[in-house]
Amino acid sequence: MHESGLIEDLLQKVESLVRANGGRRAVVIEVSIGPLAFIEADHLREHFKIAAPGTVAEGAELRVTVSEDPSAVVLQSVEVEIE
Repeated sequence: MHESGLIEDLLQKVESLVRANGGRRAVVIEVSIGPLAFIEADHLREHFKIAAPGTVAEGAELRVTVSEDPSAVVLQSVEVEIE
């Protein structure tokens, strides 16, 4: 299942950014996906909701926008709650 790998990679990047910024957790995560990406926004949100519990992304809002890059899935930003 390709979605699981995508979410795992996303969560690893978020964890790295949260830790690098001395944070406790992610509050808002912004991701852009291309119109031809292999995953729809709602499907990405569903997988995120399942995978996030127990990570620094637990409870974070996932914002997904459509980008101009046809097939890219890109982590745009992470709002971090500082400890």
